Amino acid sequence: MQRFDVPQSKISHIFISHLHGDHYLGLMGLLFSMHLNKRTYDLHLYAPFGLQEIILLQLRYSKSVLNFNIHFHPFEPTAQVILLDDEVVKVETIPLNHKLPCAGFLFREKHKMLNLNKTKLQDGMLLQHIALLKQGIDVKDETGRVIYKSADYTLPPKPSRSYAYCSDTMWNEGMVDQIKGIDLLYHESTFLETDRDKALETKHSTARQAAAMANLCGAKKLILGHFSARYRDLNDMLTEAQAEFENTVLAIEGETTHIVA
Repeated sequence: MQRFDVPQSKISHIFISHLHGDHYLGLMGLLFSMHLNKRTYDLHLYAPFGLQEIILLQLRYSKSVLNFNIHFHPFEPTAQVILLDDEVVKVETIPLNHKLPCAGFLFREKHKMLNLNKTKLQDGMLLQHIALLKQGIDVKDETGRVIYKSADYTLPPKPSRSYAYCSDTMWNEGMVDQIKGIDLLYHESTFLETDRDKALETKHSTARQAAAMANLCGAKKLILGHFSARYRDLNDMLTEAQAEFENTVLAIEGETTHIVA
């Protein structure tokens, strides 16, 4: 995060898929960095049952009290549950199939307001007028006469986007209906198809299986990640997946992937 100038201060919610070490061991360092940077506003942690005990135990034995409050939101990974539902986004768990109970996360943007056509703005318009117009509501005077019609001053909203993050899982058709038509799918591809027996043993997926899932759920774009350290050339992963699903990219640190609805 420091290397790519991602400010810790913007983080308000953290989602942990399961309690294998590579998915949460860095969390204490992040929490203490936030503390040392004088963070005072609340942080929400979503994770399977057990993370709260792990964190509180470390705080207790280090005799540490953070400057900010942590709100723990434990969940059962084997069930599909809504974790967050506000005016901007809805987040729910995706039950996965792994050695430990594990959940992915489905992010869906809410319906967006209309865009204001700034070329049509008129003198005398108030902020409350603009707020109504963006909601699709015509502005009327005291007599009920329409003075500003929403359709005349607005443009269609940007499409709402969706993103499914499927961390550690073997082939899992049970999630297809939940992520049908997803705009962007992140799916683990720990192994190549030549090591499919290893994937089955460890309850992970191959790059080809990730691509097959993208096809099955009708995803628009696929990101491969969670690569085994045994592979020196990740382009083999990309080649294998693109043979099944062309619009595939690799999850590479520092690169940006745009979600297009």
